[in-house]
Amino acid sequence: YDINFLPVNLLPSTDDSSILTMAKTPSKKATIVGKQLKKGNLSKAGTRIHTKVHFYRPKTLALPRKPKYQRRAVPRKSTTDKHSIIKYPLTTESSMKLIEDSNTLVFIVDIKANKRQIRAAVRELYNIECDKVNTLITPRGLKKSYVRLSKDFDALDVANRVGVI
Repeated sequence: YDINFLPVNLLPSTDDSSILTMAKTPSKKATIVGKQLKKGNLSKAGTRIHTKVHFYRPKTLALPRKPKYQRRAVPRKSTTDKHSIIKYPLTTESSMKLIEDSNTLVFIVDIKANKRQIRAAVRELYNIECDKVNTLITPRGLKKSYVRLSKDFDALDVANRVGVI
């Protein structure tokens, strides 16, 4: 390193006359530069040393959205109401046998409905309590649910009231 090419902030903090006298001998120049390097003043402002191989994008300020107008004129309707969950009761011979023998009603329900939603929809629509809900997806792509009623309710009475029988 040559002391003549060092930036001003790296030169030793002495007056100008002593710097000129030190600059005359090369060994003195080397010792001054060596001391400055050991001190660690050589880092440039604004740069940083990357110690990892990968670069991680810094997190910037994420402001909350403040839209000037609504993007959707009408809010979306909830698709999980009781009328859209239960489509219709099934009236096949096997479902009639289940109504009579095992106190169970059979419904075709929405494909996205889960057992809790089916239980709540049956309770709201028909005012009955159910013990158990079993579901399956038919080869035609419909979801069939077997709703077993509690001992307090009779599936034949409910089926007459619904209009299955």
